[in-house]
Amino acid sequence: MTAEDARGTRRRKILAIDDEESMRRFLTMLLEAEGYDVVTIDNGADGVSRLDREEFDVVLADLRMPGVDGMSVLDSIHAKHPDLPVVILTAYGSEKAAAEARRRGAFQLVEKSCRNEEILLVIRNALEMGRVRHQNETLKRQLKKRHHDRRIIGRSEAMLKVFKMIEKVAATEATILIFGESGTGKELIARELHYQSPRAPGPFISVNCGALNRDLLESTLFGHRRGSFTGAVKDQAGHFVACEGGTFFLDEVGELAAATQVKLLRALQEREIIPIGASEPIEIDVRLVAATNTDLERAVNEGRFRHDLFYRLNVIPIRIPALRQRNDDIPLLVEHFLERFAGPHGEKRLARAAMEALERYDWPGNVRELENVIERAVILSEKETLTVEDLPETVLQGPGRRGSFTIDSPTMTLEELEREYVLKVLQHTHWQKKRASEILGINASTLYRKLLSYGITENPHREDEAQAA
Repeated sequence: MTAEDARGTRRRKILAIDDEESMRRFLTMLLEAEGYDVVTIDNGADGVSRLDREEFDVVLADLRMPGVDGMSVLDSIHAKHPDLPVVILTAYGSEKAAAEARRRGAFQLVEKSCRNEEILLVIRNALEMGRVRHQNETLKRQLKKRHHDRRIIGRSEAMLKVFKMIEKVAATEATILIFGESGTGKELIARELHYQSPRAPGPFISVNCGALNRDLLESTLFGHRRGSFTGAVKDQAGHFVACEGGTFFLDEVGELAAATQVKLLRALQEREIIPIGASEPIEIDVRLVAATNTDLERAVNEGRFRHDLFYRLNVIPIRIPALRQRNDDIPLLVEHFLERFAGPHGEKRLARAAMEALERYDWPGNVRELENVIERAVILSEKETLTVEDLPETVLQGPGRRGSFTIDSPTMTLEELEREYVLKVLQHTHWQKKRASEILGINASTLYRKLLSYGITENPHREDEAQAA
């Protein structure tokens, strides 16, 4: 049973391995006076064996011991317990020995002649690092569980092809470019690639390139040095560094500014980045998965996206079908969402007529829109069986309904047709531009630019609608 202090908190356990009896006595007295539980061992082999039977928070190991020395103890612990902090003790400290200890995974190398306060400070820092590592591992497990709770649903032929592609490429280091409309689940695909890869123990970081302005995005991706711009009060590591050993997901990569495209190309080619305001490059070890809901090849032809970056990103393309292209998956998705959102509302099921209504709708917002519709119905309806009356008017009569969007004139140009569709979606969302941009599969800034090109900045029918109301 683990010992506890007077407050009921678990006391931290320290294993001290040293062949000198006087040193073992000294460490026991020093550390127990600070409230730690201390176990001492006089040789490296028994110390490593003790770790197989008992849990410790920190290990102290003498560098020079007969038989299994401190470095060998460090290697054994690092192989079996990579998150356990190990402090190497030595009577003859040197920069070379300290560097070698750090290279092999030691938390720190400490000279035995140092003051007691210095030893205790190193122990406290090692315990704090161990606590943070434990929290990180717990968070990773929670994120992985959350990922499985939000798994990719589908058994249509189109989705089976996607699953097969994921199985083929997940274990590779190849850069992936995911194509798909807004709401199709591109980030879920990226997470699946991560968790099926050897990089699964590492971090998964996601950044939406369309959600940040250029300067903030560059700082977020590559980091910055103190004083490199107004507000840069300290050095900040970018996500490329934070994602070391993991998978970096860049969503809406087509929205990158030209200067940022150049920096991303360098990161892919050289496997290194230069933070803003820095002069020396930093090596990176990340796998890049990018996604776009726009036609990148058209952007390349129009000069809005670098062709060399496009080919670097498009090593292995994965195309996610829109929901209207995999209608067979709608019942399966509905069942999944009903189960997820039931909770305190109790189990729900969908009437046949309501399911048919969902299957007739074109779902311009794709799976995300279907998810929102089911969640809304589950929350608002007190009935066990959800009917057509529980579905929003947009699904029953909206512009996404099959056959409801018509071309007024066969002589309309493509630009005129696009304008008509954009305006119909805006009317459908009551001019909620963020919601309209999600349905259209573009970001809000792109929608705003389109409206400016049409000479429209606000709802032209606002006064009519107000009078009607």
